[in-house]
Amino acid sequence: MDPSKLPPFQINGATKSIPSVEMHTAGEPTRIIWMGFPELKGTLLEQRAQAKSHFDHFRRLLMLEPRGHFDMYGAILRPHTELVDAGHADIGVLFTHNEGFSTMCGHATIALGRFLVDVVDTAIFPRRHQLRHDTISGTTRLTLHVPCGLVEVSVPTLPTGSSDPSRPVSFVSVPSFATAISLRIPLAPQYRWPEVKGRDSVTADFAYGGAYYCMVSAEELGFPRGLAEIDVQKMDHATKLLKEAVVGNAELEYLTRDIITGEEGFLYGIMITDGRLGHVHSSDDSAGVHAQRDASSEETGLCFFANQQIDRSPTGGCVAARVALAHAKGALAVGEKRMYNSLVSRAYKGLSGFIGSVAGEADTNSKGQQSVRVNVEGCGYYTGYHSFVVEKDDGLGVDGFSMRDLAL
Repeated sequence: MDPSKLPPFQINGATKSIPSVEMHTAGEPTRIIWMGFPELKGTLLEQRAQAKSHFDHFRRLLMLEPRGHFDMYGAILRPHTELVDAGHADIGVLFTHNEGFSTMCGHATIALGRFLVDVVDTAIFPRRHQLRHDTISGTTRLTLHVPCGLVEVSVPTLPTGSSDPSRPVSFVSVPSFATAISLRIPLAPQYRWPEVKGRDSVTADFAYGGAYYCMVSAEELGFPRGLAEIDVQKMDHATKLLKEAVVGNAELEYLTRDIITGEEGFLYGIMITDGRLGHVHSSDDSAGVHAQRDASSEETGLCFFANQQIDRSPTGGCVAARVALAHAKGALAVGEKRMYNSLVSRAYKGLSGFIGSVAGEADTNSKGQQSVRVNVEGCGYYTGYHSFVVEKDDGLGVDGFSMRDLAL
């Protein structure tokens, strides 16, 4: 069906249409929006603030049911930001999920890399003609302005100029750093889940990779068999209470105040880790994409982020945080590669796992923390496209809903 022939988009008397391209990275969706979102002005952070305060119903409509689902993820292209207009970036983007607008997203960055190389319409990507192509490596480079800063993306490219799906996309993160290692998190009675069995604290690590993450082992959470025996409902409950225990503790505020936006309580995700599962190997090594890619070690994780959204991918921003953390612990040298699997990529024998490595040291930040730039690589693929509409008489469809949040 030709999307241009679909009915008009109607909200509050305004006629619009919202097309999207659908992609996935290691099973995690990215819904790319380039038109139909209300006009946003100012810096990228000001645009993000406007989207949050005035147009959140558009996010809900695009992310939640009946057009999306609880674990949908989106990317809204912003062709004009202060860094794009100054020539420091090629295009900007706002990231969306089931709760709001995040500051960084690695899996979406990987998907966007391919899309931005492949798109030929300069109305969608005005600076497309300024992308840098390296004929020796067969890659095209672009700079993405995301809410946490600038991200350098390298996209494998075919001689035709389009992206090459047989090789992984990579990006170099914003400065990433550990904020706490082996930190004891007090658990008041209201924050204890059954599996901690009366303990009044757990020990976890914290790091920043464009957003703040808490890394905690499955054993420490009270699951002795780790991620080899998954109980998603119980782990959901445990990570929700742990997040509340961190955010609700004034003494831990330094862990959750975002260094770019200044937002408090911005602990973006809890990553349950398990390094005991050993290596897995893809059965499809023909193109080299799904092989171990010379990784010297491997870790599996399950990430709950935003409003307990489960990441199907290994979580690119958290890979940057985990690499920075491992480097701070002395467990990962500069240039050494580590494979990061999600439950999905591990179930498929490492298919589409992410590779992370320290690309180099960065400057010490304003808090005195030594940071690193992290290289993250993974594969993104197209799954289709939509043209979203709302009929003027559809009272339910004018807003997004989640079955988890329905209140009767």
